[in-house]
Amino acid sequence: MDDALELFRQTLLATRGAALHTMECYVGDVRRFLDYAAATRRRALTALSREDVLDFLIAEKKRGLSSSSLARRLASLRAFFRCLNDEGVLEQNPAEDIESPKTWRLLPEVLTIEEVEAMLAQPDVTTPLGLRDRAILELMYASGLRLAETAACRLADLDPAAGTVRVVGKRSKERTVPVGSVALEWLKRYTAEVRPKLLRGRASVFLFVSRLGKRLTTAGLWKRVHGYVEKLAWRKHVTPHTLRHSFATHLMANGADIRIIQALLGHTSISTTQIYAHVDTDRLKSVHKRYHPRG
Repeated sequence: MDDALELFRQTLLATRGAALHTMECYVGDVRRFLDYAAATRRRALTALSREDVLDFLIAEKKRGLSSSSLARRLASLRAFFRCLNDEGVLEQNPAEDIESPKTWRLLPEVLTIEEVEAMLAQPDVTTPLGLRDRAILELMYASGLRLAETAACRLADLDPAAGTVRVVGKRSKERTVPVGSVALEWLKRYTAEVRPKLLRGRASVFLFVSRLGKRLTTAGLWKRVHGYVEKLAWRKHVTPHTLRHSFATHLMANGADIRIIQALLGHTSISTTQIYAHVDTDRLKSVHKRYHPRG
């Protein structure tokens, strides 16, 4: 590690003519990363990966560093690894394809799987509206739907045979996403047992309807979901959108490709989805310890 840092320092002096202060800032950034990697990963320099760099930047962000300071950290690491590439020490640059932290947002509040189960269990399914609400929550979590997308769903958009739902997202962009088997069962119960009772013989193209048989509005849906959240009395800041964040984060944590998650969420740009790659390392360790036979 020390030899690599000295090589980097000499390279900065020789090829960039960097001022002493600038050079020491760059070297200091790299030293901090190497210390972090040694303390948390205990890996050899040649084994460091993109995930190690991301975890370091996230830890620095949690420590309160500004976006501009994080961006300099990343620039320092890119230059460091490029130097090692040029000298043949490393074959690739783990920091090369990481987006600038200036574009990062804080990872939104996410529920654990147990918390999701608790939230889904809140509606009283012995009542018509409770069963409807359970179907709504199951669909939102199973398919990562936004609140407005859920309210706008039409009966014809749901394809039980294929196990999919057609979603019209922002800017009228359409996508078809899978619906899990559990959510599908609740939706079948709702459409067979509850929806006809709420409609009372009237017709509606919308999947979810109110107790008066009218389209369930986004505001009405928000009120229902928010009511269940308040009953749980969590300290977390939970909104209906939290189920969507949890959907994406749980997929990412279990190995789903980020491009697949992008398609499921209906994101136009991969940079919007990239936030879900910044999964809390402590949370991943906890999942590993709990479920891995040698955790």
